[in-house]
Amino acid sequence: MMEILKQVIGIDVAQKELVVSLGRVFDDFSIDIHAYGVFKNTPKGMADLLKWATKITLYEKPLLFVMEATGVYHEKFAYFLSDQGYRLSIVLPNKISNYMRTLDIKTITDKSCSEAIARFGLERKLTEWEKPNVIYKTLKQLTRERDQIVAARSIVKNQLHAETSEAYPVKSTIKRCNELIKLLNKQEAQIKLELEQVKDQEIKDKIKKITTIPGVGTLTATILLAETNGFELIKNKKQLTSYAGLDVKEKQSGTSVKGKPRISKKGNRSIRKAMHFPALSAIKHNECYKEIYARLVSKNGIKMKGIVAVQRKLLELIYIIYKNDTIYDAEFEKKKREKQILPIPLRS
Repeated sequence: MMEILKQVIGIDVAQKELVVSLGRVFDDFSIDIHAYGVFKNTPKGMADLLKWATKITLYEKPLLFVMEATGVYHEKFAYFLSDQGYRLSIVLPNKISNYMRTLDIKTITDKSCSEAIARFGLERKLTEWEKPNVIYKTLKQLTRERDQIVAARSIVKNQLHAETSEAYPVKSTIKRCNELIKLLNKQEAQIKLELEQVKDQEIKDKIKKITTIPGVGTLTATILLAETNGFELIKNKKQLTSYAGLDVKEKQSGTSVKGKPRISKKGNRSIRKAMHFPALSAIKHNECYKEIYARLVSKNGIKMKGIVAVQRKLLELIYIIYKNDTIYDAEFEKKKREKQILPIPLRS
């Protein structure tokens, strides 16, 4: 009888359901998807899932739960597993989607996704997830709430503009619009105050160093740290751009099929949104980024491609500064280029 070396439960997380598959790898390195189940994404459903897992897994063999980082829906179950003392790995969505392309899956369903996640966990050595600093979770909630308030205020301002432009404007409507704008301004101010009160000294120091980059403000730096849990799951620049959905996606097959390169947008929308205005500022005031933008626009005539390229460069720079715990060096690119064009010394 073959011996089981590893057990993995792959979880496809949705808003209302947890679709799970139990996979096993044996001592001959063969893989078997042993069981499948569907549970509600509620406290009772999570408890039922653990009872199910306890019955069908071998206690003496290591068990790992693996799931994708899917917005906020996976978070409750991740915290639940951690509180119960179970081992867990959370994988970036692009890793699972790239892995699924290597499998012979003709129809993508919740079940096939959970099986793919289980297989991925069995084949790879994954880093175990640890509870993030509660500060990052609070910062994410506050920054997203602020974003909703800003969006709501923009709608009300547009409504106010339309109403005041009418031939016979309704004074009561104008009054209510102004009152609502004042309320939203007050709520935004409260959130900004809470954001400053939540941050500890270490996070404040990191943000201070990040904001030495021209065009990157405190709010942008806060959003990036909040959305990445302090770059917790990020191991390199490529992973970060993929997580943000700023990675380039190309479709090319032989000589007959060739699609235009475009960003995947399969990532964190909040990060992409946060990087937009800093990129515009960098293009306007930073010669290095101005040159990158001008080169790309002159090449393809599409301004948005140049802006996205600068967003990606800025995002990578923020990550480097955070990881190296340093500040922005305006002469870095210049020094780098000077090193590249130094003449090779002749041998005597």
